[in-house]
Amino acid sequence: MSKIVLITGGSGGIGAETARRLRAQGATPVLVARNAERLAAVADEIGAPAFPADVLDNDAFAAVVQRVEAEVGAIDGLVHAVGSVFLKPLHATSLDDWRATFEINATSAFIVLRNVMPLLMRRKRGSVVLFSTVATTTGLQNHESIAAAKSAVEGLVKSAAISYARYGIRVNAVAPALTRTALSEQLWRNEAMLAASVALHPLGRIGEPADIAPAVMYFLSDESAWTTGQILGVDGGLGTGMPPPRAAPARRA
Repeated sequence: MSKIVLITGGSGGIGAETARRLRAQGATPVLVARNAERLAAVADEIGAPAFPADVLDNDAFAAVVQRVEAEVGAIDGLVHAVGSVFLKPLHATSLDDWRATFEINATSAFIVLRNVMPLLMRRKRGSVVLFSTVATTTGLQNHESIAAAKSAVEGLVKSAAISYARYGIRVNAVAPALTRTALSEQLWRNEAMLAASVALHPLGRIGEPADIAPAVMYFLSDESAWTTGQILGVDGGLGTGMPPPRAAPARRA
């Protein structure tokens, strides 16, 4: 795979794991993230070019895209692995919290696509991978804000897939459940929360970046050449249904 793939959120668990797999297959992952120190650590580990930037800053990100094209080469694929974990019921969610959740999840996707799509359109090729969540299809307690924001991302995926199909550009998304990354550490580090989450998943565990990255790789590869506008759940079965509660132990007479 001799492709150049731009990965926003490249210092995160799933972004970094995808970058490692791309590098192992001979592709060139180009990493973008806000935290320059963490970004440099991942870039040094796998020998990938990296550009610190906040994807919510349109001008800064546009400048990064121009640098990538000039210094690395033509972009063939895009993985937008930027998001947030915000869990509160509606009555405890401030308007600022609501807006911030949409900014980091939905608006960031809009900004990134808006700057990369014209390049892919000129070449009449490309694969774009965004991220949703299992919470858009399975109602989960305290997920109102993130479920709504990621539902907007899914709408973006489906519409963009149709708008850009004539240019040979495919747009898909992966929808994980709880995955063991730094972003969600406050959840899986808590033993009670981890146990509760594990109990929800039919396959009996939470996800790992290594569970999610293969789905991203599929969408980036030519093996998915006839696939666009799809939301692929990689969620331990949670998107299909929750396991039945365990039967209470029988009482002795």
